[in-house]
Amino acid sequence: MKTMNLPEVVADLVEAQANFDSVAYANCFSETAVVFDEGKTYKGRTEIQQWIANANKKFKTVMKPIEFTQTDTSCVLLAEISGSFEGSPLVLNYTFVLRDGLIQSLRITG
Repeated sequence: MKTMNLPEVVADLVEAQANFDSVAYANCFSETAVVFDEGKTYKGRTEIQQWIANANKKFKTVMKPIEFTQTDTSCVLLAEISGSFEGSPLVLNYTFVLRDGLIQSLRITG
């Protein structure tokens, strides 16, 4: 993987995903964070942790960062994800809003 200048919390999220560590993954988010994925919304660390733990168990998703861009209000990580799901691998956009070193919101889109 080529080195990307990722914000620390985004790098931590990618590493947590690589280790299938749902607790470390959820800890990248604020207590009031929201995740939007596949038409569903997950609110707060507990729901986010359950969502990613279930997704990891079901799909064994591996995330490979491709590109990272940042604006004043948000940042987008373009990543190839592969796993035991139909259409694997896919390239998805992970759009983050960061606040105080934590993820405030994450929207995952194709």
